[in-house]
Amino acid sequence: MSHSGIRAVALFLVSAAVSGGAWAQDQGKAKAKAKDTDLPKAETIVAKYIEATGGAAAYEKAKTRESTGTISFVAAGLKGKIIIYAKAPAYYLAETELEGVGKIVQGSDGEVAWETNAITGPRVMSGAERAARLREAVFNSELQWKELYKTIETTGVEDVDGKPAYKVVFTPKEGAPSQRYFDKESGLLVKDVTSITTPMGDIEVESNVSDYKDFDGVKIPTKVRQKVLTQEVHSTIDSVKTNVEIPKSKFDLPEEIKKLVEKAKESDKAKAKK
Repeated sequence: MSHSGIRAVALFLVSAAVSGGAWAQDQGKAKAKAKDTDLPKAETIVAKYIEATGGAAAYEKAKTRESTGTISFVAAGLKGKIIIYAKAPAYYLAETELEGVGKIVQGSDGEVAWETNAITGPRVMSGAERAARLREAVFNSELQWKELYKTIETTGVEDVDGKPAYKVVFTPKEGAPSQRYFDKESGLLVKDVTSITTPMGDIEVESNVSDYKDFDGVKIPTKVRQKVLTQEVHSTIDSVKTNVEIPKSKFDLPEEIKKLVEKAKESDKAKAKK
């Protein structure tokens, strides 16, 4: 799972948490530490991260990824399996089967961001939520931050699991900023705090990542520990296959999503005539 994969899973987890009945909004905040007086530029930190995880050349060799793993809602005892398909330039599909809940599928074809949910049904994302999904669906987005974000800025240093990390704020062209924490020594991403826009409102997802492993020259975190609403969610990536054959048709919109898209277009046309 790449960094963009972590954030994509965060987007999925909000739906899964809501589907599982986790409605409480109490969310712990990270305590800020004293800022360094001489902070490195955000661009330098991101460049170090790319190098620490394999380098730009290794990223660019990959054109598709297929990741499989497991997910667990700790307090609820809810478990499931997840498989993520990603393909350049911006195709994404995540299929998850949760015990006692059913199947949740989220996808993007580069234009439409959508979800089908066993509990809440099909829907097409819009506004800031759509922008976030399309942004995170960009393949190897780590290399394309200049196109995806309006600004990035180093704002301080905070401890993450007892070790100092640079806090870098990524401000997108649409939507709320996110905070990413990079270990000062290794340069690896160790934490991500994202505010996700949903039909329920803005929900914060805090992700701690660890256990980086090498998959075809790129180091990817295989353990993700997340806080969503009142839930603590653990995700583990078991395998990552690079440059496997994934047909473009894999990312075609489901029929129920196509109907919603057409309905929205008809509504827009009707409004334009008024």
